[in-house]
Formats: sequence, structure tokens, C-alpha cells
Amino acid sequence: MDHTSIVSQSQDPVHVQSKIDDFFGHFKIATLMHQCGMRKHHGHSVRSLTKAIFTLPFVGKNFFRGIVLNSELPFGKDAAYELLKGRTYNWRRLLLCLGLRLFGVFNRLTSDERESVLIIDDSTYDRSRSKWVELLARIWDHSTGRFLKGFRMLTMCWSDGTSCLPMDFALLSSTDAEKRLCDSQKILDKRCCAYQRRREATEKATAHLEIMIKRILSADVSAKYLLMDSWFTMPATVANLAQHIKIIGMVKKSSRIHYAFNGQSLDLMAIHRRLAKRRGRAKIQASTVVMLNNEVSAKLVFVRDRRKKDWLALLSTDTDLADEDVVRIYGKRWDIEVFFKMSKQHLKLAKEIQCRDFDALIAHTTIVFMRYMFLAYQCRMETDHRTFGELFYACCDEVADISFLEALCRILTLATDRLKQLGTFCEKTAASFFDAIMNTALQCVGFSKNKLTIG
Repeated sequence: MDHTSIVSQSQDPVHVQSKIDDFFGHFKIATLMHQCGMRKHHGHSVRSLTKAIFTLPFVGKNFFRGIVLNSELPFGKDAAYELLKGRTYNWRRLLLCLGLRLFGVFNRLTSDERESVLIIDDSTYDRSRSKWVELLARIWDHSTGRFLKGFRMLTMCWSDGTSCLPMDFALLSSTDAEKRLCDSQKILDKRCCAYQRRREATEKATAHLEIMIKRILSADVSAKYLLMDSWFTMPATVANLAQHIKIIGMVKKSSRIHYAFNGQSLDLMAIHRRLAKRRGRAKIQASTVVMLNNEVSAKLVFVRDRRKKDWLALLSTDTDLADEDVVRIYGKRWDIEVFFKMSKQHLKLAKEIQCRDFDALIAHTTIVFMRYMFLAYQCRMETDHRTFGELFYACCDEVADISFLEALCRILTLATDRLKQLGTFCEKTAASFFDAIMNTALQCVGFSKNKLTIG
């Protein structure tokens, strides 16, 4: 899904600004910010400050050129920095509230037969050129195979297979104090959002999964499955999260991870060797049901790896789900990879602003996620015909009321009219040909030959 094409069609800044104004007004973002504790007693409103930062990548500017050096703005840079560094501003609640409103729009456009999912994954938040960023740590980048300075950005998204919405995130430092290059020196009230964010930054990623799921599901966001990659699909983690939602994830090949199979504790490779494989080059080789920690039953589906002569394994806690559906639903996990790439390359995540304050990093990341929501909303409104409302459903009813014979009759009538205009065929020959088609069709469905004729 190309989100950038929706905005890049017009280079007029006024047109882009109009779209953003409609987005802020339609979803009442100013009201949501007020409910999340984002209030100012003097100066410019929080809405105007947030919208100015929100607009920057869509007009081709960064924070320094668009805010710090921009003399046309009615406020100064200090007001923008004050917004980002607010200790009591609940940016997490703002992101979830806005995501809930967009979910309400997208959910009405999603068929009941389509599975909505939650997707959890982490990505690097690179600050390699920084030295004194609060809670900066040395983290391992799995894509490059080396350590870098920055954070792990643990993110949970909702997706219906067409649109993706970031619902929650956490910027994680290192649990090892020796790997943290710059600890927090601020004295904060333990009840404020700033303290809670700093505390969770030094916890393990797996400690946040259950909390995030419960937070999102309690906000009335419906999802049938949680999709995870192999870094999170551990038996203990899956058994814990399966209490709240069904899990589908990639399984890591490791001799240290065991599953209960036919009364024995075996690793994944041993289970694969004992199963009978499908003949030929079948995409799905085999499947079986195992137990996780002697608590939760799960299905293992072994699929052929297209990249090399090897196999991959998927795990699903929904044991009644067909093997093909397990593979199909897991394919929706790619939406979060698109989200990460879009956020970093086009929406200026971790590149637009060079603040050292941890609160500012949280605030700016939330604004970047809101930009992605804006693009997802515009893309859905432009490409999904169901957004036309009653007109779309009226057309669907009209098409549903047309029988196969009537539709065929209309097509052949239009073809006859076209042949008359071209004059390349004899009209009588064409009419006889079309009549023969219609008569054959009528005989197949048991109608009279003379019920419909081609004029």
C-alpha cells in the first residue's frame, strides 16, 4: 500500500494543509489532547503547536528549519520544546484514543469474515551520533549484526489487512546499567507519565506485552489474533498471552526450546523429523498439535522456505484453524514492517529532531505515529469505494439484483451496438451468433428460448 501517493499527488502546501486541518477537526484531536492532560494556561494552544510539528515532513522541512528558524510562525522555538518536554502529558493515551477513533472508521469498512489482528514487533531507534541523550544505551541491531547507540522501539499495531494503525509503543533502553551510556538524572514525581516511561524503559520487552494487549483490548479494539515473530514466540510467553488473545507466530529453531509431543519433550527439529511430509513440492509440509509448558495446546505448521532449501515453522494457539489459514493470517504481519520503513524513511522518525530529553523523544515518536495514521486514513478514503456510503451499497444492491442472464444480455447488447458502429461484421451474422449464445444459456438454466432476445 503506497501511502505517500495520496499526499504527493499535489505539491500545493495549501492543499496539504487543508487535508491536515480536516483530519484534526474531524477526529477532534484538540479535545483528545485536552483529555490527555495537554493544556496550556497562556500562550498559543497545544493544538496549534502540535499541528505545526505534525505538518513538517509534508512541506519538506525538518524541525530546525520549520520551527527553530521559521520566523513566519506566531510562536517561538521555546514553546515547541516546552510542548515536547512536558512531564505530565500523556502521549500514550493520546495515541490510543486517536487510534480508537480511526479503528471505528476502518472497522465499519471491514467485512466480518476478514480477521483483524494485533501485531507486535520491535525496531531500532538509532541515535548513533548522540552522546548525552537521556537513557541512551548500546543495543543489538539484528538487521546489521552489530551494536549501535539508541533504543529498541517496541510497537503494537492493529491491522485488518488493508490499513495499519499504531496503537502503543515503548522506547526501551537496556536492562543492564553498564550498557546505558547516559542515565536519567531528573527528580520526578512517581505518579507522573514521565517517571512511568523512564521506569518501563529499563524493563525487558516481554514484560510489556501483556500490559499492552490488555490496554488495547480494554479500549474496545477488537482483534482475533496476535501476530509475533520468532523473537517473542517462546512457549512461556505464548502461554501467558494466550489467556487474552489467540496467538500466531514464527517459531525459532533452537535445541533449547522444547514442546510436549506424543508424551515426549522434543525440540522443533526432532518434531519435524518424526512427522510424515506431504509429497512433492507442497508449500505446507506437515502440521501437528503440541503442548506448551503443559498448559496450552498449540498447532505447529511446517512450511517450505522459498529463499533456500529449508523449512519454517508457524505456531497457532487456535488448533481448529486450517493450515492454509495460519499461513495466510501470519502474512498480515508484514504491515508492521511497512509501517517501520515508512516512519523512518519518509516521516522522519529519529531524524527530524535532536532532543536529548527522554520526554521529547516520546512526544515526537507519538507525533510521527499520528502522521502515519493520517496517511492511512487518507489512503483508505481515496481507495476504498465503501467510503462513498449509501451510494456504494445502492450500487451493490443493483448489481446483486441483476441475474446472470440479464447481465449476459446487457453485455451482448452493448457488443451488438459496438459492431453496428464499426461496420466490420455483418449485422445479421452477429445477431445470429449472439442469439445462439443466449439460447444455449437459456437452455442450461431451464428458461424458454424466447424469453430474452437481442435487439
